[in-house]
Amino acid sequence: MSSLLSNNKDLSRIRKPDSAPDSSSTASTKSLRHERLFRLGSSGSSDVANDTTTNHAESYFLRRENRLSARKKAAEETANNDYKKMYEKALATNERLKSRLETSKKELFMIQEQLQRAQKEKSSDCGSSRLDAAKKESWSLQKRISDMEEQLKVKAELKTENQRLKDENGALIRVISKLSK
Repeated sequence: MSSLLSNNKDLSRIRKPDSAPDSSSTASTKSLRHERLFRLGSSGSSDVANDTTTNHAESYFLRRENRLSARKKAAEETANNDYKKMYEKALATNERLKSRLETSKKELFMIQEQLQRAQKEKSSDCGSSRLDAAKKESWSLQKRISDMEEQLKVKAELKTENQRLKDENGALIRVISKLSK
């Protein structure tokens, strides 16, 4: 009889429910199992009771293991779905960012071309302003040259007149010296 009590104690330890029973049918099913186990244990051989107890314990653990693995699979599937959704979102974000990057690159290229054109125009404007400056400088140089040529002509005329005046002065000095004698 002590073996029956220990078996019943083992059963009570083994058969703890995971959650509260939802319906009366599960409670009645459990009580029927308990009664069957009790009858098998009291019918005589303790080996049969031990075998059924271990079979029931094994089946309980197998069912529990199956439930846990099913829950784990369900959790993995939801996690995989979550990862898949996250991956799809990341891909969509990457594609959107790539398209924005491409448009930005195109805009940058167009702006660089505009800048180069503006710099070329400025340099050509600077070239034309340089040409204008060079023209002004050459005009001023030509003016200076023509002024110098005129001054040379005037200088040459002055030299000839100065020579004439020297000759006249010498002649007058001779005349005055002859008159004073």
